Amino acid sequence: MKDITHDFGTLYHPTTALVFYQNNERNIETYVEHFEMDKNGNPINAHPLTEREAKELIKALTINTQKEKSQDFLKPKGILPTHILHINPSENGSVLWFTKSMKRQLYFTENLEIPNGMAEVPAMLWLANKRSLMIFALSSNRRPTEKTELFYAPFFNVYENGNVCMGTVDVHIQNSTSLEEFTKKWEDYFFNSYFSHLMNEHNPINGNCVNLWKSLINTEKQFPKETLRTANRTLKNLLL
Repeated sequence: MKDITHDFGTLYHPTTALVFYQNNERNIETYVEHFEMDKNGNPINAHPLTEREAKELIKALTINTQKEKSQDFLKPKGILPTHILHINPSENGSVLWFTKSMKRQLYFTENLEIPNGMAEVPAMLWLANKRSLMIFALSSNRRPTEKTELFYAPFFNVYENGNVCMGTVDVHIQNSTSLEEFTKKWEDYFFNSYFSHLMNEHNPINGNCVNLWKSLINTEKQFPKETLRTANRTLKNLLL
């Protein structure tokens, strides 16, 4: 007979077994017995499951559950959404996506003297991992390519390099977060936080940022693209 065991994958050998016993009473009680296995796979040395053995079992099950959840990280729920440009499914993970110009609810701290409300924001490019977010503005709603020119995002709390200062926002991205949930969470984190100040005196627009949003908030005006300032980089530069 031909030996085909070398064609198998990793072989697993039984080492222990658990047998659960229950009574037939209304208030069911459970008793667990632990068996060791001999070299032939037969159960031996039966004894009640100890606290140490129970902890080892819980640890093994927890590790497997975490591995399963991490495999779901950034997994799309269906067909890949058209606004997704790039996915890095590593442990920390990152996604590059864009959004078209649209009305958004915006919040401002009192010191800016800008009322909270709805306003149109330009098309945007987003790059995020589990812990941080970068954003830029786009000049059109067309799907960007590697050659697409990037503009500074016309918002407060954004550094010149595109990094967003999240302040006291509690960013919590779980290992089981799907692709769609990931992008929505970051958009919500950004737009549900309060804009408060310019970062390192970086003015992201041509003009006065305070006056710009005062003129747009709670109106039907389109975002004035002429106020966007070039960031002197393209989408390809962002991926390098």
